[in-house]
Amino acid sequence: MAFSPQGLGSTSWVLVADLFGDLLGWGFVLLVGFIFVVAFAVFAALISVGKLWFQALMSGARVGLIDLVAMRFRKVSPAQIVKARIMSHQAGIEITGEGGVRTQHLEAHYLAGGNVERVIQAIIAAERANLDLDFDRAAAIDLAGRNVLEAVTTSVYPRVIECPDASFTEKTNLSAISKDGIELRVRARVTVRTNLDQLIGGATEETIIARVGEGIITSIGSAETYLEVMEKPDLISKAVLDRALDSNTAFEIVSIDIADIDIGDNIGARLQADQADADTRVAQALAEKRRAEAVATEQENRAKVVANKALLVDAEALVPAAMAQAFSDGNLGEFDHSDMFDD
Repeated sequence: MAFSPQGLGSTSWVLVADLFGDLLGWGFVLLVGFIFVVAFAVFAALISVGKLWFQALMSGARVGLIDLVAMRFRKVSPAQIVKARIMSHQAGIEITGEGGVRTQHLEAHYLAGGNVERVIQAIIAAERANLDLDFDRAAAIDLAGRNVLEAVTTSVYPRVIECPDASFTEKTNLSAISKDGIELRVRARVTVRTNLDQLIGGATEETIIARVGEGIITSIGSAETYLEVMEKPDLISKAVLDRALDSNTAFEIVSIDIADIDIGDNIGARLQADQADADTRVAQALAEKRRAEAVATEQENRAKVVANKALLVDAEALVPAAMAQAFSDGNLGEFDHSDMFDD
């Protein structure tokens, strides 16, 4: 059976019409409100990035207005991206095309937690110094926790490291002993430059300081006398440099310079004196042992003498009894001296 409006009463039809009218009215209001909110949000976003867009446009490092708005929604700082692109452009670094520093690269590095501005500054410094450093490599170094700008700067201007370094140890110098037993207190300066090829995964400056210190101590310990070291301290530097102490580190050793050498104690003489004292104490202990043994032997001999005297007294006490027995028996003339010791 087909539906016909005539099937409804006039009152019911009016109610239905009013209901549809109300729904259409509210829908229109909601639609208008939604459009207004979206337009306001877009307008606010455009206002917030408009200055950056105009700044990039006037600097020649164009960034699309829609791209800047999209960065807001991707939780990327448009200010840092625009600043990085402007620095790249002003420095003459390609920012578009294959191999260039593209906006997508900058955004990806920012989202990964990297320092976009420092990476661009490092690339610019490397470009000025004719160092081979592209964006991917610089970003990898930055994400590895290393200061890529400082690394590039150290590659251009070598850095001097004190050995020993007061920031890692309380000692102010290295202590080494030559073969003649003389202590030498040495302080060295190590000039290094960053090795960008081994910066990721390479050992830090603590390893350089430890290796150089070990090499200096070994070289001094190989010297026959301390005078050799005092006369030619450069021999220590050459011997240490020949050991290739910068292998598998983030640095390349340029030079090792002996800054100061002081003569310390005569460790050999002191050790010999200590050994002599120890030998004397051992000899005294042995002599005391022998004296104690002699005293003990003397006491034992005295005890034996006393025991023998006791036997003698016992024997002498038998003589009167034997003589009395002889008188009693009338055998004094036939007395047998051997009978005294019977029983």
